[in-house]
Amino acid sequence: MQASSNVWQQVLAVDARYNAHRTLNNPNFRTQYIRRRSQLLRENAKQHYDPSIRQQYLRVRKQLLAQRYGCAPSEGSARSQSLSVRSMSQATLDDQETIRGAGNAPANIVPTSVAEASRALVGDTSIVENYSFAGVHHVFETHTAAITRICFANDERARLAVASLDGKLTICNVAPDANKSSVLLVLTGHSQGVTDFAWSLSNELLVSCSLDCTVRVWDPNSGECVRMIDDIAPVLCCVFEPLNNNLVVTGNERGMIQVLNISTGKQIKSGSCRSNGAALCLCCESNGRILWVGDDKGYIFSFLMDLMSGKLVKGRRILVCQNHPITSLCARAWVSREARDPTLLVSVAANMFCLYRITASDGMLQFKKKFPIRHSSKTMLRSNFCPLMSFRQGACVLSGSEDACVYLFDVERDSKPCVNKLQGHASPVTDVCFNHDESFLASADSQGVVIIWKREHANDPKKPMVPH
Repeated sequence: MQASSNVWQQVLAVDARYNAHRTLNNPNFRTQYIRRRSQLLRENAKQHYDPSIRQQYLRVRKQLLAQRYGCAPSEGSARSQSLSVRSMSQATLDDQETIRGAGNAPANIVPTSVAEASRALVGDTSIVENYSFAGVHHVFETHTAAITRICFANDERARLAVASLDGKLTICNVAPDANKSSVLLVLTGHSQGVTDFAWSLSNELLVSCSLDCTVRVWDPNSGECVRMIDDIAPVLCCVFEPLNNNLVVTGNERGMIQVLNISTGKQIKSGSCRSNGAALCLCCESNGRILWVGDDKGYIFSFLMDLMSGKLVKGRRILVCQNHPITSLCARAWVSREARDPTLLVSVAANMFCLYRITASDGMLQFKKKFPIRHSSKTMLRSNFCPLMSFRQGACVLSGSEDACVYLFDVERDSKPCVNKLQGHASPVTDVCFNHDESFLASADSQGVVIIWKREHANDPKKPMVPH
């Protein structure tokens, strides 16, 4: 049964890989399509078909999609491609092992003809041109304490969630007309600061954690708290298991990592481990098999997770910077079409954030590059990947900084990698994120202010842009 289910996961992986080529002017249709395919394949996985029939279907499906769109994915990708709608065009760790080959040498980072069509989707312009901004679009000043986390809903352009140390979460609408942007909901219930939150894949649920030693599950459409789960210590980070949104992983101040079943509100048996110090941040590989934890001692721990049971098995321990807190982790299956290494982005309270290459199926990391920013242990800063970067020549990441600026870096530039610097905050910028089509960038600071930046000519990618 498990083997048959895996075949359907491979089928969905192939569909997700080609999804970027469907109805280029209608991204909402592409999202609905892949979600419906996921639903149908889950239903079919319950039927007892001959495994050979499923394998034959997978082969035929690959051939038809390749003929229809004129390109073919690499052989290894369908086997372990992320099923998340957020990572439709990403390769996986198994892909990279195929690319590197038996000699384990890194793939060459050179432009390829494969990327040309995808670059055309975003205007075929340079990195600097693509990341010029028209200025401040809107400012939200709802919160009275530092913002700890901001994140747009998955595959949505306008809905933004914001968490703060004032104990509240807000759901905001970022409208194309700045005057119509508004706060939709204020989620109240935590008695102390909210340290982290995460959207479920379908955006039907939102999970948050707090210094009040609780984890809460919310309905982001009504604002209702549908479940509260107690912990023994302040909970500092949380994340949904990407392929099983009934499971949530949390990390607390004592270094306990726990997998929770949000339907029952109970901890999963064999779903707990420890880090050296306080668990400050969590991140899952897109297919959910690897979990990374960053602590306040400067270590990253990897854990292997069973997608069905939630069982955790300790993998690796990687020292990043002794006694300098790891404040943010973000994984991406590839950096760009020219640099196809699976990568982990790491924010370190040592005036830098770093890129690490994921080198093994147990979550082992190899240092790749670092970028300078102002970041001391006084502030929890986050960095992030730009969601559309794999469609361009070059690849960008962005980070907040204690100098009150937002920085965008091209990870493939060896000299002068900073492609833009946004100034508008009056205090340290704690978190940054793009919406799914990069039309809006949100940044938040330690005074509770959220600024929405609009990309210059975001709705007209063919129109030339002048960098700021």
